[in-house]
Amino acid sequence: MGAGALNRRAIQKVLDDAVAAGTLPGVAAAVTGADGTLFEAAAGVTVLGGGQKVNADTLFWIASMTKPVTSLAAMQLVEQGRLDLDAPVGDLLPELKNPQILEGGKLRPATKAITLKHLLTHTAGFSYSFASAEYAAYFAAAENPPVFGTRAALDAPLLFEPGERWEYGLSTDWVGLAVEAVSGLTLEAYFRKHIFAPLGMADTEFLPSAEQMSRRALVHQRQADGSLVAMPPAPLAVPEVFSGGGGLYSTLRDYQKFMRVFLNAGAGIVAPATVTNMSRNHIGGLRAGYLPSANPALFVGADVNPGQHSQWGLGFLIYPETGRFGRNAGSFGWAGMANTYFWVDPVVNQAAVIMMQILPSGDVGAMKTLFGFEKAVYAAPQ
Repeated sequence: MGAGALNRRAIQKVLDDAVAAGTLPGVAAAVTGADGTLFEAAAGVTVLGGGQKVNADTLFWIASMTKPVTSLAAMQLVEQGRLDLDAPVGDLLPELKNPQILEGGKLRPATKAITLKHLLTHTAGFSYSFASAEYAAYFAAAENPPVFGTRAALDAPLLFEPGERWEYGLSTDWVGLAVEAVSGLTLEAYFRKHIFAPLGMADTEFLPSAEQMSRRALVHQRQADGSLVAMPPAPLAVPEVFSGGGGLYSTLRDYQKFMRVFLNAGAGIVAPATVTNMSRNHIGGLRAGYLPSANPALFVGADVNPGQHSQWGLGFLIYPETGRFGRNAGSFGWAGMANTYFWVDPVVNQAAVIMMQILPSGDVGAMKTLFGFEKAVYAAPQ
C-alpha cells in the first residue's frame, strides 16, 4: 500500500468471494490517503435474503470503533487544560474515587488511584462481562443485573490495581463521562460540535434518523451449523449514558473522514503533537491485545496480534512490527464488536477500514475476510 497504487481488482475479489461463499451477507471496505478516498468497494446486501445492496453509505454499528472517537474528544480537552492525563479521575467522577478490586469473589479497596491515562490505555483494571468469567459471575449474582446504556452498567469493580496490566474493558465509557463532566455537554452533543461537524461526518450518530436507519446493515448471528440469522434491530431510545465505548453507528464514507485526522496531523481539530502522542506506546512493557472470552456466542477469545508484543496508545492498539498481512510497524487501529476493523499506517500515510455486521466478534469467516482484505491492500498493483 503506497503512493495511491492499489490492487483494486484483488480487493474487490476478496469481498465478492466472501459474499459468494455465503461467509457473510454484505461487506464494505475502503482505503484512504490524506487527501481523500483512494478506493471504495462493497459486496452483498444489508440483510440476508434482501435486495438492498451494501455501499459506501450503508449504516453500520461500529461498536468499539467508537472508542478512538471518545479518546480524541478527551485529548481535545487535555490540550485545553480541562482534563489531565495523570490526575486522579475520581476528583472529577466521584464513582471512581474509591475503586474496589474483585478478588476470589470478594471486594477489597484499591491502593492506587485511577487516572485518565489508565482509562485511555485500558490499564485501569476494568474488563467486560463477555471477556471475564469473574465479571460474568459478579453481574449474574446481582439482584438486578444492570442493563446496557445505564449508569449502573458501569458500576463495576476492578480486577487489578490501576497500571498493573492491560485488560480491555469499560474504561472508555468512563472517559466519555469525563468528557461530559468538564464540557457540560452530552457526549452526543460534544461529538457533533467538536468532531463530527468540523470533519463533515453527517452520518455518524448514537441515535440515527429514520432515513439513516433505512440504510442500515443488520447484525447477523453465526449459528452452530455455520449459517447466519439476522438479528432484529433493537428500538432506538435516548440512553441514560451515551456509550463512549461502543454506541456509535457510522458509514464507510464517514469513518474515513475520522481516520484522515491521523493522516493530516490532527486536521485542525487537535494539534499535530496530540496525534503523535495518541499513536505512541503508553503502557511501557505491558502487553496489549489478548482478549479472553466468557461468552463465545458474542465474542471469540483471541490474541489480536499473535506472536508480537503489541502496545497501546491513547485509544489504539499499536503494531510494533510489520504485520503478517502487510501493515507496517507503527501502524495503529482497532475494531468493533460486529466485525468492523480499521488501521492507520503512518509509513505510507494511508488508512484502511472494513465493515461487516456479524457476531460473534472474531468470527472465523469475518477474520478470513479481514486478512484477505489486508493482504490485497498491500499487494502489488495490477
